[in-house]
Amino acid sequence: MSAQMQGWSDAQIWGIIAVLAVGTFLIRWSFLGVMGNRPLPLWAQRLLRYTAVAVLPALVAPLVAWPAATGGRPEPARIAAAAVTVLVGLATRNTLAAILGGGLTLVAAMTLI
Repeated sequence: MSAQMQGWSDAQIWGIIAVLAVGTFLIRWSFLGVMGNRPLPLWAQRLLRYTAVAVLPALVAPLVAWPAATGGRPEPARIAAAAVTVLVGLATRNTLAAILGGGLTLVAAMTLI
């Protein structure tokens, strides 16, 4: 459906987009612009180190537990691939090895199961 079928004019849609763009900019500026010239406290720096480590599992876990490809039902191949990825990552401390190990496990398990 187009915007006009919903009762919104093109100008209103563009106005909403502009307001959201300014809002997004101000949210980011509020942290970077205000704090940009000052060093972060040590406790904040310590916590920010874990951001990447927390984001990747948060993105992957729903894809393993409730994959859309199976209608939300857990699948042994995906669970095995996730387990191998974690084990290889812990054993080798190598991100690329963990990704390759999990990927190869997923392909092999999907082929066999």
